[in-house]
Amino acid sequence: MDILSEQEVNKILQDKENISGQEFSDILEKAKLKKGLEIEDVSALLNTEDENLLEKLFETAREIKQEIYGNRLVLFAPLYISDYCVNNCKYCGFHTDNKSPRKKLTLDEVIRQVKILEDMGHKRLLLEFGEDEINNPIDYVVDVIKAIYNTKSGNGEIRRVNVNIAATSVENYRKLKEVGIGTYQLFQETYHRPTYAKLHQGPKADYDRQITAHERAFEAGIDDYGMGVLFGLYDYKFEVLSLISHAKYLEEKLGVGPHTISVPRHNSAQTVDFESNYKLSDKDFLKLIAIIRLAVPYTGMIISTRETPEVRRQAFQIGISQTSAGSKTSPGGYGQEECNAQFEVHDSRTLDEIAREICEMGYLPSFCTACYRSGRTGDNFMELAKSGQIQSMCQPNALVTLEEYLMDYASEATKKAGDKLIENEIDKIGNLVIKNKLINSLEEVKQGKRDLFI
Repeated sequence: MDILSEQEVNKILQDKENISGQEFSDILEKAKLKKGLEIEDVSALLNTEDENLLEKLFETAREIKQEIYGNRLVLFAPLYISDYCVNNCKYCGFHTDNKSPRKKLTLDEVIRQVKILEDMGHKRLLLEFGEDEINNPIDYVVDVIKAIYNTKSGNGEIRRVNVNIAATSVENYRKLKEVGIGTYQLFQETYHRPTYAKLHQGPKADYDRQITAHERAFEAGIDDYGMGVLFGLYDYKFEVLSLISHAKYLEEKLGVGPHTISVPRHNSAQTVDFESNYKLSDKDFLKLIAIIRLAVPYTGMIISTRETPEVRRQAFQIGISQTSAGSKTSPGGYGQEECNAQFEVHDSRTLDEIAREICEMGYLPSFCTACYRSGRTGDNFMELAKSGQIQSMCQPNALVTLEEYLMDYASEATKKAGDKLIENEIDKIGNLVIKNKLINSLEEVKQGKRDLFI
């Protein structure tokens, strides 16, 4: 199969503008099989505006997310390393028209930032670099990753480093693989070629270089890759349909679908005057999250602190399985006042505050990185995720990492909420072997051991 063209996407959207309630229900029943949906099914859901039908959509998304990922929410933090960039993307705070002083972290500064994040309790980072071969060469990226993995603060350590760098060569992706990255993440930003051309200047203006990047990363041995769209640059229905088409194409060609799909919405930044004609309502934003969950049920879905706490709470229920917390979006932003942020953050709460609320909602904050370090990546992960078996390992591993967090970093209020959640979750585990192993591991954590996982 091929990635759908603009004309094909528009035709499918038009063909599915009016569907019956019965057809809608049939699509939801098909989704409950957790095998994904066809492009035409996705189009039909996108075109639905009926409130009663949408509530059924959300309920189905809740069920599927629960059956595959349970109530876990993986927590991570972005770490911006350098805002030097040669691209002039109209929507980004790092665009070349921004003449503010640039910042590139030295390795000592990287270590200081990492220690701050470790002292919060983070175990997983997403690194962000602007595209600049002179200031941000691949060897600098590699040195940064090595420094992060080698940095410890008390019981704190970063166990998984995911990376977001510009589309590059197989040779450079191979260097990322060799240094032990987790997921390689790259967004198409917009799949609409005319809009893409209008919004980008510089190397990133090459649409085809961007859309083929995951294939080069896979060729280099990176089998965990993340996709996404910056919603608000163009019509969200077109973007969702194109994104799903791209995911299906990659799964067919590579044998492995996206490990994650991210759903960032365009936010303003201090130095950006771009105004979107396609601003997305909260209602439509939540709708597309639910649809992606049905269409690609096995994928981890990521939401960032671009969104308000209220929107994030709703998104957790209908599909999101990973979220950033306590984020800063400028190089060196942790531990000091931010300047030249890439975009505005709408959830500025601390990691502790977010973790506590997640527990109080009945969800499980997870700092787990076990799959990556146990070799459960690529098709190995996909096989477990698609069958729903991943829960048998992820749930106990998540509980152990939460216990670590409660022992080492949590406030008293968060510790109280977390202890109650752990007690409730233990009772739900029916497999006595796993249950006893979990109880033993939790006790070992209380006695001072760390980094225990199945």
